[in-house]
Amino acid sequence: MLNSKAQEIIANEDSLFNLSGKPSLALALPQSMQHVLAMLVGNITPPILVAQLLGLPESDKILLMQAAMIIGGITTLIQIFPIFGFGMGLPNVMGVAFAYMPILSAIGVAYGIKAIFGAQLVAAFASIFLGMLMGKIRKYFPPIVSGTVVLSIGLSLYSTAINYMAGGNAAMKDFGSPKYWIITLIVLAVTLACCFFGKGYIKVSGMLIGIGLGYIIALFMGGMINFQAVKSSSWVSLPRLFKWGLEFHPSAIIAMILMYIVQAVQTIGDVSSTAIGAFNREATDKEIGGAIKGQGICGMLGACIGGLPTDPYSQNVGLIVTTKVVAKKVFLIVGVIMLVAGLCPKFGALMTTIPYPVLGGATITVFAAITMSGIQLISEQPLNYRNKMIVGISLALGVGVSTVSASLQFFPTDIQNIIGKSPIVLSFLVAFILNIIVPEDNAREK
Repeated sequence: MLNSKAQEIIANEDSLFNLSGKPSLALALPQSMQHVLAMLVGNITPPILVAQLLGLPESDKILLMQAAMIIGGITTLIQIFPIFGFGMGLPNVMGVAFAYMPILSAIGVAYGIKAIFGAQLVAAFASIFLGMLMGKIRKYFPPIVSGTVVLSIGLSLYSTAINYMAGGNAAMKDFGSPKYWIITLIVLAVTLACCFFGKGYIKVSGMLIGIGLGYIIALFMGGMINFQAVKSSSWVSLPRLFKWGLEFHPSAIIAMILMYIVQAVQTIGDVSSTAIGAFNREATDKEIGGAIKGQGICGMLGACIGGLPTDPYSQNVGLIVTTKVVAKKVFLIVGVIMLVAGLCPKFGALMTTIPYPVLGGATITVFAAITMSGIQLISEQPLNYRNKMIVGISLALGVGVSTVSASLQFFPTDIQNIIGKSPIVLSFLVAFILNIIVPEDNAREK
């Protein structure tokens, strides 16, 4: 028979796999760090991209990154520990979403960063009602619609990745220089090697390892990294309310609301994957609705402090499903680590020193994964003539119109800003409408 000490150790380990389990800090911390490493790069990159696109100063970029960590931590905690129905009560890790990048870029270029946060505030409030109605409207977002949208998101992000791989907009004189491509391809190769051949921490931290190696190479090349912002940054700083202000433009608000609807579809998939993979059951409407409402309330808070919209991270969902570690204590530690990092400007300043070719080499793997997730969702339904046309026409119009933006030059400016700047909104609208009006086709896939 096992002695009492051995029984205590086994019980402690088993508590990792119990939602209400209370594993020791020695057991919980490594699991928490694994999740932090998996989401870190994905969380800090969108604010860097937005700041660089809009030409914001280094100090603003640091503040945006701080806010990203803070809002990611708050959203993670609310999802684990629901408050008045806001949150799903299931383990997950939340962070700033890459999927919003095309819409954020379009709004930012057209109206500036004030309009981004103004639109986010209104759209996040609207998404709370979406969460309340989830039980009734869930049927209108089958995989053929959600997959088309996710696929259009992935396709729309490739130009951003290539731009960064070639040096980014900051590389005015030597854009596309071989030195940038050497760094970015090394980062890409290392990231893929870790993901394909690594195990444990190596496998889930492929992006982080790739960025680390690329960063070291960039240091040796010289002239690509400047630590001045790190030296001048303080150690501790609280978030600043309405630092950039708010502006409300109807076209920006409509586009952001539609994007929140689109992202709600992806949230349904992530929450369902967590429930099935970790608990062997379907997610309830209450859990899915709570997840969307939680994102909504945190989106409103984010608009006030500079935190961009969040969503569940698929890589962390994969970790949960793979390890079966679901103890709330593990994810409580994740949220606290993110909050602490967000209150330290030096951390944000250090992250802004990552060269754009390094980011490009790592993030293109994320964009590729988003694209393939869309294809995977689409393939869940029969690829008969009806479904092929819904996907094909939606992408053709969405991608085509956004590529040839002059095609809408005689339309009102608001229309151009809603459907002409990014393929996501138009692809979603076309797929959503066609799925409703075109009769079901029960013919076998050809």
